[in-house]
Amino acid sequence: MVTFILDTLAYSDTLKAGGFSAQQAATLARTMAEILDRLNATETKMDRQDNNLRHTIEILRVEMKRNIAQTKADLTRWIIGAGVFQTTIVVGALLKVAKLV
Repeated sequence: MVTFILDTLAYSDTLKAGGFSAQQAATLARTMAEILDRLNATETKMDRQDNNLRHTIEILRVEMKRNIAQTKADLTRWIIGAGVFQTTIVVGALLKVAKLV
């Protein structure tokens, strides 16, 4: 984060040296200071939002990894279950054929 700091007195003196009246220089210095304050506040707010987004993304990443692991476990159980079921059917069919012969 970059913070802008304005030396309003030096800025005002520079403006006066450039031909601005004291009132004009003071007004411009105040206005510039307000603009920089708003810019600093906006940057701080954006940094906070950036940190919140990074935190949210990390939470989602962890959640996604957990969901993928759960899905892999579920698929493994189904595949093993289907294999056992198919084996049972084939063995049962073979036993049935063996008794018929």
